[in-house]
Amino acid sequence: MLKGKTILLGVTGGIAAYKSAYLASALVKLHANVEVVMTEHATRFIAPLTFEQLTGRRCMVDTFDRNFSHQVEHIALADRTDLVIIAPATANVCAKLAHGLADDMLTTTVLACTCPKLVAPAMNTHMFENQVTQDNLDILRRYGWEVIAPGSGHLACGAVGPGRMPEPQELVEHILRAIALPHDLTGKRVLVTAGPTQESLDPVRYLTNHSTGKMGYAIAKMAMLRGAQVTLISGPTALQKPPFVEVVNIVSAQDMFEAVTSRQEQSDLIFKAAAVADYTPDTYCDDKIKKKDADMSIPLKRTQDILQYLGDHRRAGQVICGFSMETRDMLENSRAKLAKKHVDMICANNLKVAGAGFGTDTNVITLITKDHITELPLMSKEEAASRIIDRALSLL
Repeated sequence: MLKGKTILLGVTGGIAAYKSAYLASALVKLHANVEVVMTEHATRFIAPLTFEQLTGRRCMVDTFDRNFSHQVEHIALADRTDLVIIAPATANVCAKLAHGLADDMLTTTVLACTCPKLVAPAMNTHMFENQVTQDNLDILRRYGWEVIAPGSGHLACGAVGPGRMPEPQELVEHILRAIALPHDLTGKRVLVTAGPTQESLDPVRYLTNHSTGKMGYAIAKMAMLRGAQVTLISGPTALQKPPFVEVVNIVSAQDMFEAVTSRQEQSDLIFKAAAVADYTPDTYCDDKIKKKDADMSIPLKRTQDILQYLGDHRRAGQVICGFSMETRDMLENSRAKLAKKHVDMICANNLKVAGAGFGTDTNVITLITKDHITELPLMSKEEAASRIIDRALSLL
């Protein structure tokens, strides 16, 4: 997702500098061009050669290194950089960055950068909580820097509290959010539903389906990466919560109905990817239903039709996208659903098609609107999510 992007990784003199090697490696695996600039103190904790081996590029420390090309190297690097991240960032370097001091290769280069900038403070708890440090971080925020909050715990110095550099994967998520995709959904509120619902029979048993939530989670993630403010209403799944997304956990179809309808009005784009139960037990037994010799039947009643409610109560300018999983007559059933529910688009797939359906990392989707039918080939669910968002955005 970072192919063609140049990331300047600034490494300063703290024990957490070893984590920066893992960060550099992770960014290279995402096909980023990683340029590492270290302070002199950072080289006491980790050798520049480590980063050169990981990135395949020369690690820079000295502004006056005579091995640089004829260009003014810190300016040339600043011009080709798409994002700056300082990790770890010591209190000293945070102070210099906040006040425009440029006395080494790192601070000189960063001062010339006009791209997005992230800083991950890492230091002793008392140093971090010192009002001077907090004031410097506030200044950086005012100048457009994103300050990534440190983790809390037992620090190398023996203190316990905030000051630990976040793990590399968390930093990667911040980088992806900043530059992975164009932010064409900035200012938009996106509501996504995902996963199954569970309809309880008794304290032990429930009715559900095979949905894993992967499609809805992919839509939530891709919308977030494109700058949207995303709310994900999720049934029970084993999936990791998408970063920078508000997740509302629900269990039953009624829970889902209440969560969705209470947030409908403020949503610009709604993607109803959840597999919501159409029926729920007519009665709930407070005690476990005991096994008997005779057969048993379970009376069921209809649940609230969430998509129908959304279509019937839509506000002007809102785009609503439903999903349709079929085993036969996919186009006919999905077109009928589009008309009946009064929505803008149906994303249809056939459970019997290889690579589509529940639990897979791929999907084969047909996008159906009033005037067009677009058949997408087999692709990853994240790729499919991007195509679904593209089409929905065109309908706004």
